[in-house]
Amino acid sequence: MKKTFEEFPKPFWVLIGATVIDQTGQFMVFPFFALYMTEHFGVGMTEVGLLFAVFTITGIFGSVLGGALADKVGRKSMVLFGIFISGLTSISIILVDDLNLFYGVGALVGLLGNIGGPARQAMIADLLPEEQHAEGYSIFRVAFNISATIGPVIGGIMAVRSFDLLFIGDAVLSAITAVIVLIYLPETKPERAEDAPEETMAESVGGYSKVFKNSAFMLFILVSILLSSVYMQMNSTLPVFMRDSHNFDPKVYGGLLSMNAAIVVIFQLWLTRKLSKYPQLVMAALGAFLYTIGFAAFGFISGLFLFIVVMIIITVGEMIIAPVGQTLAAKYASEDMRGRYLAVFGFSYAIPNMFVPYLMGLIMDNYDPNWVWYLAGILGTLATIGYLWLFTKDKASEKVIVNTI
Repeated sequence: MKKTFEEFPKPFWVLIGATVIDQTGQFMVFPFFALYMTEHFGVGMTEVGLLFAVFTITGIFGSVLGGALADKVGRKSMVLFGIFISGLTSISIILVDDLNLFYGVGALVGLLGNIGGPARQAMIADLLPEEQHAEGYSIFRVAFNISATIGPVIGGIMAVRSFDLLFIGDAVLSAITAVIVLIYLPETKPERAEDAPEETMAESVGGYSKVFKNSAFMLFILVSILLSSVYMQMNSTLPVFMRDSHNFDPKVYGGLLSMNAAIVVIFQLWLTRKLSKYPQLVMAALGAFLYTIGFAAFGFISGLFLFIVVMIIITVGEMIIAPVGQTLAAKYASEDMRGRYLAVFGFSYAIPNMFVPYLMGLIMDNYDPNWVWYLAGILGTLATIGYLWLFTKDKASEKVIVNTI
């Protein structure tokens, strides 16, 4: 552990520590948000679903704006702004008693709450040399999973006493995180070349046109959208499928998620280091292949033991694909455009999140639920082929470059 700590610069560990604290607050609140909304406003899951849709749609715009600002204003400024807004909205939620106003707050949370995300991810690429990017994003994932393990437990204890304590606790943790970032985290935005003109805000936002014209990167995003459409079944259709089709108690699903998080915390960095010598797009294909096997298997298995085995297969795939995906996204970008590239990489989850759970829900409600997993297998297969095709395309490009030198 000491050796691992010494291999990375101190500001990187400050960022990781701040992430654990801030995300613990997020995970204290998020699992209980639907319970709070239905109890406080006396509404059903339709209204809750609408709010989550508002989160997602405005979050896309927030991420786009945040990516441009991270490249123009700086990483640290945007991380601080995102943390400040997170704490402020947590307090404001307690004060809102009107449902329509609550939707307005939800739109604000989605827009501004995601604004610091691209800056935080760009900081990792800024702080570390390229050969450490995959390991850095692996540690970032471990931090995220630690928060995902701790946060709901603390949140559950608080929610029993009062939902207001959840939001106050999140605001307090946001304040602590902001102080740590302000004092101990340096600005990591790469210095602009002396002869390079400074971008206006309009030019920073307009810079997304360069991102969208990068055909290799956009193909990578398209393939990643296919794979995200598979993975998001983990938190949408899977718990309902386990309950309705296999009569599992919800705590069994919760146990599988806890096992998933524990495996990531224990083995993520070790696995990333073991696989670092292999081409990243090939590893992405391997992770996608394991997703395909795992999610498709839900349509054929029964019994707790097999569900545990399949969840382990999916978790290994997740540990392979997640850090590789972020590393590749950062690799496609020049230093001065990392924020914008990583913001667009966020589309690979946000876009399918807008409609895939709804479509899969329609299948579960009106057809054989196993078709959700058959379709997941098809999408996963396409993603696996897509990553391998991108790898062969990259190799072909390298050959052309070598032959022209």
